[in-house]
Amino acid sequence: MLKILIVDDHSVVRGGLRQFLADAADCRIVGEAGSGREALALVAAEQWDLLLLDIGLPDLNGIDLLKRIKHEKPGLPVLVFSMYAEDDYAMPALEAGAAGYLPKDAAPAEILEAIRRTGCGGRYLSPQLTEKLLAGATPRGRKELHENLSEREFAVMRLLCRGMALIAIGETLHLSPKTVSTYRTRLLEKLNLRNNAELTRYAIEHKLDQ
Repeated sequence: MLKILIVDDHSVVRGGLRQFLADAADCRIVGEAGSGREALALVAAEQWDLLLLDIGLPDLNGIDLLKRIKHEKPGLPVLVFSMYAEDDYAMPALEAGAAGYLPKDAAPAEILEAIRRTGCGGRYLSPQLTEKLLAGATPRGRKELHENLSEREFAVMRLLCRGMALIAIGETLHLSPKTVSTYRTRLLEKLNLRNNAELTRYAIEHKLDQ
């Protein structure tokens, strides 16, 4: 039986899927999270066969959360189950490591097929998205500026947004203050920002400050 964790901030959606899968002998939702931070804690604490992820979460950017989960548990299949249009978010989700992308208005049979396929290590795309990909008609989605940051630049950004001084950041990341300053300059250039205040505002707007 597939042990499924669902991450969605709407309790009605979580309850509906749990009830829907109650009739399936091979699938069961045994864990629920209503936020990105709850999801990270549950992913770290237990072993799951599949993660059902809504990318529209209240506290963390869904695509960035997906990347963090795949970094910590690369073998965990993630099926994005979202109300957002496939044309805008499917490709960024797949590039971030998702095993599939499924619209919330999909038919029950399609939902079950997607869960079973991705839970067993396969990949799933809706017939409509597959057709668009084959025709080369699907846009890659809007790439956020922070997606161009390296892991080290991203780490420096988060610490700067917490108000840490360059020396303190250097001690935390085992870097010299001069190197931290270089990372700061580089990430400001990549994000087209001028100072720490704008950097902090950007991080909050994109839910990167968690």
